Amino acid sequence: MIMPIRNTDLRWEFPELMYVPGDFQLAIGGSSFIAKTLYRRGLTTTGDALAFLDPDRYSPCPSSDLPGMDAAADRILKSIHDKERILIWGDFDVDGQTSTTLLVSALQTLGASVQHHIPIRAEESHGISLPVLTNKISTLSPQLIITCDTGIDANEEIDFATQAGIDVIVTDHHQLPPTLPNAFAIINPNMLPANHGLRNLPGVGVAYKLIEEVFVHFDMDPSSLLDLVALGIVSDVAIQTGDTRFLLQRGLDVLRNRPRPGLFEIYKSNGLNPEQINEDHIGFVIGPRLNALGRLGDANSCIEFFTTKNPVRAFDLADRLNKLNNSRQLLTEEIYQDSENMISSYPELVEEYPILVLQGSAQWHPGVIGIVASRLVERYHKPVIMLSQDGDRARGSARSVPGIDISKLISTTEDLLISHGGHPMAAGLSLPLRNVAPFRRTLADNFFRVVGDALPESSIKIDLEIPFQDINEPFILDFQRLAPFGAGNPKLTFATRGVFTDHNQIRAIGKSGNHRKITFTDFNHDRRDFLWWNSVNLTVPENPLDIAFSLDLSAYRDQSQIQATLLHLRQSPQAPVYIPERPQIDLLDLRDHEDPLSALGGFYSPSNSIIWAENQKPPGFNSVPRSGLSKSSSLIIWTTPPNKFVLGQAIKNVTPNQVVFVGINPEIGSLDEFIQSLLGLIKHLDRTGKSFNLIRFSEALAMPEDVIEVGIEWIHQHGDYNLELISQGFVAPGPNHNLPDFDSVDKKLKLMLREVIAYRSYFNNAHIRALL
Repeated sequence: MIMPIRNTDLRWEFPELMYVPGDFQLAIGGSSFIAKTLYRRGLTTTGDALAFLDPDRYSPCPSSDLPGMDAAADRILKSIHDKERILIWGDFDVDGQTSTTLLVSALQTLGASVQHHIPIRAEESHGISLPVLTNKISTLSPQLIITCDTGIDANEEIDFATQAGIDVIVTDHHQLPPTLPNAFAIINPNMLPANHGLRNLPGVGVAYKLIEEVFVHFDMDPSSLLDLVALGIVSDVAIQTGDTRFLLQRGLDVLRNRPRPGLFEIYKSNGLNPEQINEDHIGFVIGPRLNALGRLGDANSCIEFFTTKNPVRAFDLADRLNKLNNSRQLLTEEIYQDSENMISSYPELVEEYPILVLQGSAQWHPGVIGIVASRLVERYHKPVIMLSQDGDRARGSARSVPGIDISKLISTTEDLLISHGGHPMAAGLSLPLRNVAPFRRTLADNFFRVVGDALPESSIKIDLEIPFQDINEPFILDFQRLAPFGAGNPKLTFATRGVFTDHNQIRAIGKSGNHRKITFTDFNHDRRDFLWWNSVNLTVPENPLDIAFSLDLSAYRDQSQIQATLLHLRQSPQAPVYIPERPQIDLLDLRDHEDPLSALGGFYSPSNSIIWAENQKPPGFNSVPRSGLSKSSSLIIWTTPPNKFVLGQAIKNVTPNQVVFVGINPEIGSLDEFIQSLLGLIKHLDRTGKSFNLIRFSEALAMPEDVIEVGIEWIHQHGDYNLELISQGFVAPGPNHNLPDFDSVDKKLKLMLREVIAYRSYFNNAHIRALL
């Protein structure tokens, strides 16, 4: 079943006019759009803006700004000097994998004795497991443990290690708990002021700053490790401000110019050009493969993947990651379809609860339900919690929307849970199966108590409204100076209003056909293809449409090409009219003339003027409908246009120096008149066997194309004729009774006809300049 698009209620926010000082625009260079975007995003001084664009102009913060850094670095130096055994304890997501690899490889470079452990997700979940820690202490006998991307809430486990005579250094970036663990040193950027340049570091960023501080004592440069930092920053969706953005920019340079053998094999197997690696390739190609390792397998092998110099081994490890990712994609799609089926069967889960909580079977793999939760958040614009069965427990992953701290909300149901933890936007939890229903109800009650009666209004922010003709490679290269994009520096969203498409211009793509390519035509009659990801269950509203999209350059067979990705679409509330800038245009008003036909002779010349008339033609003169309009010095508008959009298209197609307004109203206004006229055209079509032509019907009745489409649906739903195959020229007898959707179509058509009548009245009475 094709489900209606769920996000049509998104509020569109168009940019407000903004004054940007001339010296700022001059310093930034390029188009004024870049300067305005920087200004809107809070970069209002030349120094800040240039440092944002160019890492050479940014001054990174010293590692020592992080509380606990000096004590941690000194303890590591002592451990290296005394040849102590060090255990690195990481996490299985990309941030944890890169953090662990960075610490292990850097400390081994310094001659340290290093072992590592990354929890196996299916057995240990996130964090430090006391039984596993006990085993590692028994078998490895470490004298120093360094956590990365974890540990900030491991109070009991760190107490156990401390009592065993082991010092623990915690490097983490997760939210600070009410009580900090009794560790030798804690390095967490959340201890810094909110506006500090290091505040938004992910786990791998914290690990890098620690190594940076240690390397100072050996006069060594850690910058070769920045590729790992870039992978972690993008994959963990770290906010790109301050040092986080600086480290990502530098890390992308390493990924492009000095790729590790394992990563190079990922590049090759996925057709990536090393010189063009960007944040999208991390987010959609490299990151998912590394995440698949942590979600479905044992992430400890990531160390070898990142550090091997053997090309054969690098190929084998990369091949394993690709295969795991294929498995992850299949599992994700299966669980997503299960989820949608569950919602179709129990729509109250979406309609009556502010947070969507879905409980599946043991077949819902806990390693991928978080991915599905993210897709459902995009689909339904509310927080989502996915729960899979694990014996008599449910284990879950939560994803949220901006403005809703899902981790905090989950904590309000603590008496129903076994464990929980996470971020404002993502969290994990486990609870007894018997508590799932009470958990769903309690969470909803607490939501209304803590947040209020409604979810924050979802919106899509438009950065620039452009016609298709402005989409070109130089324009994209110019705004890509703002890259890398991500959290804190979102990709630019463009919009074009009043575009058209039809079902023949929508094609399924991808191995499973879940994605589509859709072709739109804008108000200039320019056409462009758009990719529409995960759109198989979404329908297109009626024309005309407003579309929001992103723009990128991609390489195909070493040729650069523009890739436009559809982000959202809606039925256009008011299609724009783009009138050419012709200050010399003359407007002549014959709307109130007693005898416009006789007056017409004074303005009409077959060689340099054109008469636009539909339904009512001026006797004795050659006239053309909208499809016959062409370039001419003078345009005479004989019949009143049905709306502003059709008028704008006519002006655009003719680009006249002179416009003469006559404005004879067609004889079709009421619903009965329209239906009888439309029926006449349909019967003629049936008698002659000609093919259906929407534009010709529109011109014959002087109506917008969408009114004709709804009129045909009205006749079909009324039961007079079966018009399912009218597009192919076939008209069949109807059942002679109303079909189920007749009432809704009837209301819609009446509204559309009222709008046409209202516009014609406006056209005949408004000031002549106001019409354009």
